Amino acid sequence: MHLIEVERKRELPDSETLLARLTELGYRQAGQLTEVDTYYSRPDVDYMETVECLRVRHRDGFAEITYKPPSTASTHSHTDVIAKHETNVILHGPDQAEAANQLLAAIGMIELVRVEKARTTYRHPHHDDIVVSIDTVTGAGTFVETEVTATETAVAATQLEQVETELGIADHPVINLPYRDLVMAHS
Repeated sequence: MHLIEVERKRELPDSETLLARLTELGYRQAGQLTEVDTYYSRPDVDYMETVECLRVRHRDGFAEITYKPPSTASTHSHTDVIAKHETNVILHGPDQAEAANQLLAAIGMIELVRVEKARTTYRHPHHDDIVVSIDTVTGAGTFVETEVTATETAVAATQLEQVETELGIADHPVINLPYRDLVMAHS
């Protein structure tokens, strides 16, 4: 059975309040990193319209290519929960990210935008399948992304809502757009 990542992103006007709540609930910091993502589209299909994702991601010691299929009513719920099966190809090393970018350009893919984000990730004290990330995205702002990984979308979506309520972020505005789109809108 495939694991499905269920996630929701919200604006984060005050990261200090969230950090205090994470500490109070026993979440542990799992890492800090800066990621640079380069997003692409096909010349014959506008990924901005289909809400597909093809990206090359790199950070210290890591690089990958990710594809996420188009958004549909079944992948993007009325409560702004997104659940898609991702295809990830881990590259040999971080230097391979540039080779991947060159390959995609050589076969005619169109570069849409580069997104740089500083991410701090926190893991639930008892459930490794619950991850909360605070993202500062250059040119777009600060956001909180809550993710739950499970085999059943409905169970994970319910758990996601419970986590957001427990963290005190359930009333923060939901951000439906990916960081790619937010950065493109501010460019």
